[in-house]
Amino acid sequence: MALKASPIWVCPRTPCSDLGSSDLWSRNSGSAFNLRFDLEKSRKWECCCLAVLAQRAITSVEDEKPNVSGVEPSWGIERTQGNESRGFHKDLNLLPKPLSANDLSSCSKDGSKVRVAYQGLPGAYSEAAALKAYPKCETVPCDQFEEAFKAVELWLVDKAVLPIENSVGGSIHRNYDLLLRHRLNIVGEVQLQVNHCLLGLPGVRKEEIKKVLSHPQMVASTGLRDTGAVASARAAEIYGLDVLAEKIQDDDDNITRFLVLAREHIIPGTDRPYKTSIVFTLEEGAGVLFKALAVFALRDINLTKIESRPQKQRPLRVVDDSNEGSAKYFDYMFYIDFEASMAEPRAQYALEHLQEFATFLRVLGCYPMDTGL
Repeated sequence: MALKASPIWVCPRTPCSDLGSSDLWSRNSGSAFNLRFDLEKSRKWECCCLAVLAQRAITSVEDEKPNVSGVEPSWGIERTQGNESRGFHKDLNLLPKPLSANDLSSCSKDGSKVRVAYQGLPGAYSEAAALKAYPKCETVPCDQFEEAFKAVELWLVDKAVLPIENSVGGSIHRNYDLLLRHRLNIVGEVQLQVNHCLLGLPGVRKEEIKKVLSHPQMVASTGLRDTGAVASARAAEIYGLDVLAEKIQDDDDNITRFLVLAREHIIPGTDRPYKTSIVFTLEEGAGVLFKALAVFALRDINLTKIESRPQKQRPLRVVDDSNEGSAKYFDYMFYIDFEASMAEPRAQYALEHLQEFATFLRVLGCYPMDTGL
């Protein structure tokens, strides 16, 4: 397997051990983006990337050592007979391949070999979102959001599909915090319309329902004819229940946006609408946030999401405002989604400009937009 000499999304000053992770930027990190390399340089990056990928596949999970189908535990590095040096395994096809921009669309059509983690039980809307992204995937339920993140990091699954915001309930703050804590990359998004249904036991009429539970599994297990459940139509199929009423939600425009997370980022393109997600912190001072947002407006880049979260490492700072005492203010992380691909010069220049005001900047992912429901 050989990596093509394609534009790659890594700062040239970043150590090789950081390849495959989202870029971390600081104000003193040097040039912001250097996407194009000549053939000679790209070959050097190829060797470096292969070494990193082999290292990761061997050392990423030492405690649990998940059994990956078709991959032997000793495939990564072996000792050459008669030689003290170590080298790559001869079969380089066994090395994990970096994602490309076509992986999302190709897997969406097939996806039969993809294992996707989600939070909840079978029949949950998160599982429906995973199946929308990868119709033939194997879905893996997780009890908590963080378990889904860890499942991807430990190579137990290929991807995770997790909610990030809802048109009625707002942002899922827990997942914003987990995005910063874990080193996964956003490789796609899924928008799913929520359709709440009233479910009941087979043969039960809606008029017989006296109480409603929050999950269909409980209704199916109790066998009580006067008990219903609010869930999706797919949950009715899974648990053998009847749909007594559809679209019982208060708001018909109840839409949840999900993020698709993976270990490696995809190589951005310009063949379709792309979205880029970043997180950054700013220096103190009046108008700094205005200046930070202006770097996008100056280049006609549309912002689709702005979210702020207090920094947990240093949540408060003290500022002397008067002689009577001091005032306390929160220090914030800013999460932004904007409509542009990192393959576009305007997006590269915008982030380079943003470094003038940012004390920390990380690209969470650049991925194709979900333009339909």
